Amino acid sequence: MTVLYAIIVLGVLIFVHELGHFLLAKLMGVSVEKFSLGFGPKLIGKKIGETEYLLSAFPLGGYVKMFGEGGFIEGGDIHTTGGVDNAPAEEVPLDTLRELTEEEKTRSFAHKPVLARIAIVIAGPVFNLLFAWLIFIVLCMVGVPTVTTKIGDALKDKPAAKAGMQKGDVITSINNTPINRWEQIADGVASSKGQPLVLIVRREAKEISFTITPEPRVSKNLFGEKINSYAIGVASAGEVVTEHFGPIQAIVKGSEQTIKVIDLTFMSLVKMVQRVVPMDSVGGPIMIAKMAGEMADAGSSSFLAFMALLSINLGVLNLLPVPVLDGGHLLFFFMELVFRRPVPQKVREYAQQIGMVLLLGLMILAFYNDIIRYFVNSQG
Repeated sequence: MTVLYAIIVLGVLIFVHELGHFLLAKLMGVSVEKFSLGFGPKLIGKKIGETEYLLSAFPLGGYVKMFGEGGFIEGGDIHTTGGVDNAPAEEVPLDTLRELTEEEKTRSFAHKPVLARIAIVIAGPVFNLLFAWLIFIVLCMVGVPTVTTKIGDALKDKPAAKAGMQKGDVITSINNTPINRWEQIADGVASSKGQPLVLIVRREAKEISFTITPEPRVSKNLFGEKINSYAIGVASAGEVVTEHFGPIQAIVKGSEQTIKVIDLTFMSLVKMVQRVVPMDSVGGPIMIAKMAGEMADAGSSSFLAFMALLSINLGVLNLLPVPVLDGGHLLFFFMELVFRRPVPQKVREYAQQIGMVLLLGLMILAFYNDIIRYFVNSQG
């Protein structure tokens, strides 16, 4: 079942990504020759209209092949163009290349204005981000598990205990701002900068006010870095409730969560380059499969949240300015906008080769980490 869940997750995310390219290509009047889920040899396929829809052997990607991504002759010169998502180039003998007709040029990707090509290429990653956004909105409407502000322990000799707070108290506001989630306590205390806080607590049927001065402490952030923060010395009771939001609130909350995950993804990449996040944290298909199975066992909401997280990761990673990724194509198109001419073919070819080496290196690292994590260390 774990493999099945992984196939579902990857299949849906790849479909969403390629659908973005496909729909924008159609909108811009480009002829789409192939729409494939997966790379490599064709398993099954069916041609509908001008497009052949394929299911290919290797499910770790996909591509949309558009007319005008192969070779053609214009003004006596031979041109070749790269494909979106590294669509496989057709082997076309040079003696069969010909001048495109004016009608064919109107359906050719390579002959579209550079802004149209940018829109087609960027649509894949954008669709992944929008898909995650919609998932978060739906989850907010269905219900989000939330840890309440009920205190499980007031630590001895810490500010909260000294002020008189007790186990079982429920914090209802900080500095006159109503709260109902445990993370709001952490945010309120952290933003105090050590200044006194007025906390309202519900104890049985009574409300009690406490003025507490947070004390400084050294903690670690999500990336394991030491940071200076503040605390009042309370621990959560771990009480969880399901919080529901109306459509408007769900859009706001879903947008906030999407932006938060996008920011976290970018920061993770930066921290990885800075070697703050170790390279052995990179995971591959085995890690995705294992996590997909675990999230599915935890419930449909957890499974959908995991899919949204992966969708954002896929969208962000594809926007990196690395040749063979969408971001690499975008970089060339933006350079074409600036210099008023396409990037020379030789430069694109060398860049593509470098990008492919980098991508293969990352894939090898991910597989290696998976093997060490799940087969070597698990046996040790």
